[in-house]
Amino acid sequence: MSTEFFEKLNLLNTQEVPFAVATVIRITGSVSAKPGAKSILDSEGNTLYGWVGGGCAEEAVRDAAMDSLKDGQTRIVPLDLDDEVLGVGMPCGGTMDVYVEPYLPRPELHLIGHGRIAEVLAELAHLMHFMVTVNDPAAVRERFPKADRLINSDPDFKQLEVGPNTFVVVVTQHKGDQHSIKKALEGNGPYIGLVASTKRSKLVFQYLLDEGVAKSELKRVHSPAGLDFGGTTPEEIALSIIAEMVSIRRGGTGSTMMEIKQVNPDAV
Repeated sequence: MSTEFFEKLNLLNTQEVPFAVATVIRITGSVSAKPGAKSILDSEGNTLYGWVGGGCAEEAVRDAAMDSLKDGQTRIVPLDLDDEVLGVGMPCGGTMDVYVEPYLPRPELHLIGHGRIAEVLAELAHLMHFMVTVNDPAAVRERFPKADRLINSDPDFKQLEVGPNTFVVVVTQHKGDQHSIKKALEGNGPYIGLVASTKRSKLVFQYLLDEGVAKSELKRVHSPAGLDFGGTTPEEIALSIIAEMVSIRRGGTGSTMMEIKQVNPDAV
């Protein structure tokens, strides 16, 4: 395989941008591409490297790559190159299966605050392959050795840039929490968590409502953050929060596996 392919993969991974790799895994008949042929496509469907069959297959593979980048799932695309009606649009001859694999940037955890919960949460997020940014004046490297970035001076949260892959957890528990939550709500991230008691959560929500934030927007905020583990220590609270984040990222239910798989000893 060409070293150019691996160089391109390495460059894209370094840039933390989404892309998909399409690989021909089976052919029959007079198909121009051979098994093992690869291409790399960006999130807009543009081919950045390689070739898997030209005009007959290009559009179908492009659509599959873009779908994979949206849902994060691999897929095998069967292409009938003989059938101009039921196939991919023109009779090129033969059939071909293409395996499409998405490569998505690591999700980012933007953690606002310090203290033991924040420290453990940053460590767990690193283990879950999140890029970790800690935004707090008191954050020091000794307390957050695995963080990718520390922000110590951002009073207006201008560096809190929330994209579709940005998870936000606020653990400061002081009178400025509503400002960071409001800033996070300006983005389209999948998760905003507020570590607070029920009483404090209601106070923060009421402040935001008074500031004109829609109630529908406040429903995006998970507070108190985390799944119900019954935990009380900072470590247990951090574990419940990262579990909730992973569940949302992966489309989980938060239920036990025993409930989902319906394993019943009486049925054995």
